[in-house]
Amino acid sequence: MKFSASPAPFFQGLRALRHPALFHGFGRGRDFFEGWYFKFADGAQRQMWAVIPGVFLASSKFPGQESHAFVQTLNGRTGESRYHRYDVRDFSASPSEFDVRVGPNRFRIDSIQLDIQRPEQTLSGELAFRGISPWPVTVFSPGVMGWFAYVPFMECYHGVLSFDHEVSGSLRIGGHRADFSGGRGYIEKDWGKSFPRGWVWMQTNHFAEVGTSLTASVARIPWLGRAFPGFLAGLWHGGRLYRFATYTGAALGQFAITDTRVTFSMQDGRHRLEVEAKRSAGGLLRAPFRTAMVQRLMESLTAEVSVRLLERRTGREIFAGTGTSAGLEVGGDINSILT
Repeated sequence: MKFSASPAPFFQGLRALRHPALFHGFGRGRDFFEGWYFKFADGAQRQMWAVIPGVFLASSKFPGQESHAFVQTLNGRTGESRYHRYDVRDFSASPSEFDVRVGPNRFRIDSIQLDIQRPEQTLSGELAFRGISPWPVTVFSPGVMGWFAYVPFMECYHGVLSFDHEVSGSLRIGGHRADFSGGRGYIEKDWGKSFPRGWVWMQTNHFAEVGTSLTASVARIPWLGRAFPGFLAGLWHGGRLYRFATYTGAALGQFAITDTRVTFSMQDGRHRLEVEAKRSAGGLLRAPFRTAMVQRLMESLTAEVSVRLLERRTGREIFAGTGTSAGLEVGGDINSILT
């Protein structure tokens, strides 16, 4: 497709603000990336996978880099990752709904269809998703980024398309069939010019209480020539979203990273969130930076995340649990996050 072509690029951009799942790249020719992140596990958590379709439009400031589409895969059990490159013309997206195609692969909010037939990996089949639960979108807070979503010069934008949902269907992985029926899934996305200089991200929706999900991140955010530590967390529990973010006036408390753990706390006037993640082995993924898609991101899908949510006034424990099959990334220049 031609990325400069759209029914009405300006109005399409306004529509996309209210519908984070949509492709935001209409009218963009260079210096842009967009990727959707599908994470899913079977019912027994023997198979954990992440599949990331997207597009990278090279910057004119860095000649020699090629625009291209891609489908990136990560086997959480083995740590094996693959980056399948496609011609940029093999990417297409609907302007009216989340319907993205990369070569013969198709991605929608309620399903994915994979047909990867390459010497380094064969991965094919279809998965369906039911009970999609997105981060709420309102006029004043259009998704996980709150009012920051309206700021036109942000380095990277983020969306949570489904905290948790049921998975059905199967995939042919190499010469074996893997049944994901009865499993759980999660969907998010990123778009913009580049990933942050340094960040931590985690997500899990495999708690003892089905339907509970946590997503959280802390990153170095460029802002008008300077930078600040931006953070957000959403705990989806009991059909309610408990949100903590820079834009909500919440505060980031303890924040520490070691070789084995990531710990932090966040609090606002009503609640306190305490998180401890146990790091585990993972695989290398490529992340978008201004010059290229660079293989510098280590992600695990087998981490464990312990979570406590407290009522600040009384100290009452609202929720406590440990999430398994957790996604965990510690990327870039970690020392830059809080400086």
